[in-house]
Amino acid sequence: MSAKKETLGKTVGVVLAVCLVCSIIVSGAAVGLRGLQNTNAALDKKSNILVAAGLAEQAAGDISGTYAKFVEEKFVDLATGEYVANPAEGTGKPYNMYGKVSKAKDTSSKVEGNVGFSRRANIANIYHIKDAAGDVTRVILPIHGSGLWDLMYGFLALDADGNTVRELVYYQHKETPGLGGEIQNPAWQALWNGKKLFNDGEVAIQVKKQAGTQDPYAVDALSGATLTSNGVQNTLSYWAGQNGFGPYLQRQSWKS
Repeated sequence: MSAKKETLGKTVGVVLAVCLVCSIIVSGAAVGLRGLQNTNAALDKKSNILVAAGLAEQAAGDISGTYAKFVEEKFVDLATGEYVANPAEGTGKPYNMYGKVSKAKDTSSKVEGNVGFSRRANIANIYHIKDAAGDVTRVILPIHGSGLWDLMYGFLALDADGNTVRELVYYQHKETPGLGGEIQNPAWQALWNGKKLFNDGEVAIQVKKQAGTQDPYAVDALSGATLTSNGVQNTLSYWAGQNGFGPYLQRQSWKS
């Protein structure tokens, strides 16, 4: 009997030791790879901004260099539409409007409406795309809102007039492939080029069935993906409105 107990004890001890060693290895790998993961995430973000900027082909092979040459990150107080200093200045970390600041009461505001999130950061990142002369050619706005299954994150690129849409690029979502996932289909993305966001100062863009190509304020809804299409509509209505980037777009400070 004692031999059996000894054998069982040794077996349990070996199992625990193996589990401990494995957990240490996994934890060490996670910590060791964190820097690389953060670098890759930052590079992916730059890549998507360059797609929205229409600079994807030019950036081939040198994403960081192209980004540094043509993109200027700015920070906007959404309540006033005015530029502010980088809220993360001196922290050694990039400012993330989707991070803790979007939940803390002193750095965020309550959201009303069917957009899929209850609070949003008071300060938002925005991106100016500049030409060789230093003039702003596009303004890129980060947007997010609910889809069918979860929040969808993207970039809305506008001409320097603050009204003409050039790109709507979704880079993170959990929509169904072949249905809501078609928000990443180049053919659907191409429908946004040239559409108008506002009409007489009011948000006018619509995502609707059989919109055709002639209506400057409408884009065809995704076939078989009504809830995803509604999510895109609600997202644009919110972020282009007075509680989103509306005050900033009205000021058009990039022209001054």
